[in-house]
Amino acid sequence: MNLEYKREMPTARVIKEMYPVSEELAAVKAENDEKIQAVFRGKSDKFLLIIGPCSADREDSVIEYISRLRDLQEKVKDKIVCVPRIYTNKPRTTGDGYKGMLHQPDPEAAPDMLKGLIAIRKVHLRALSETGFSCADEMLYPHNHPYLSDLLSYVAVGARSVENQTHRLTASGLDIPVGMKNPTGGMLSVMMNAITAARHPHTFVYSGWEVKSKGNPLSHAILRGYTHKQGNTAPNYHYEDLRFLYEMYAKSGLENPAVIVDTNHANSGKRFEEQPRIAKEVLHSMRLSGDIASMVKGLMIESYLVDGCQAPGGGVYGQSITDPCLGWEKTEKMVCEIADLL
Repeated sequence: MNLEYKREMPTARVIKEMYPVSEELAAVKAENDEKIQAVFRGKSDKFLLIIGPCSADREDSVIEYISRLRDLQEKVKDKIVCVPRIYTNKPRTTGDGYKGMLHQPDPEAAPDMLKGLIAIRKVHLRALSETGFSCADEMLYPHNHPYLSDLLSYVAVGARSVENQTHRLTASGLDIPVGMKNPTGGMLSVMMNAITAARHPHTFVYSGWEVKSKGNPLSHAILRGYTHKQGNTAPNYHYEDLRFLYEMYAKSGLENPAVIVDTNHANSGKRFEEQPRIAKEVLHSMRLSGDIASMVKGLMIESYLVDGCQAPGGGVYGQSITDPCLGWEKTEKMVCEIADLL
């Protein structure tokens, strides 16, 4: 094989023992899980916001963002449940570019996977201990999920991973909501197949064990827009798109039909400043249709301290080094407006 074996990595058990979750923090996470899962089960009419930076590029600015979000959550707690995004690993379309804190805990230094594993656990643990938030992350590498399994309250499977069998099987064994994004080409049937697969029990190999999953009844859709074969982006958050998805759910016979609408990515054409407008349109569609209102459980929003994005090493604290994000002032206004419209 054309590989250089650099070092054997510590198991998830070892890393968890180095940075443990106390009983008190485990109870906080359990409470968060209950609130979030009640929304997906239809037992709560609160609205979810999966919100935060495109990528968690540095611990200090991420924790500052989440600390601000805690104060904002208190203002809207009667209507909204915020789940901060701490996305610690990033898919790259061509394989080039910053792959996230897991690979590069220092974006300007060489990759170091051991430091990265420790860094991603530390930032999620800090978020829980300092703000009371148990957060969301993308499950880009299913075999790495055990390193964070006791800290996460939400997992997303990305547009490039949703067809992968390992992601689907792993999702079937998780006890938290797993959002399946529509693929980059836009085929909703692919996304629905992933949701269905994740809801079924499976036997497979995981972490060196033969395991049997129970199926995850909280797997659900994430609409993020798509890309035409010509390379142009197209949205799928409009009323007609949501109506079509509702009908797909009805034909599937799946219980607890649910969707989170991504307000950025191809839905905005990566024009981050469009996110508040898109959110308002989704809420308008919910007012027009009780079916849509029952299915739409929340929004996914890309937001950071500073508007826009920069190249790695750009030097702007709290500005994304991957996709452009909405800055804090606009985010705060957007969240309060959503609360007023609910």
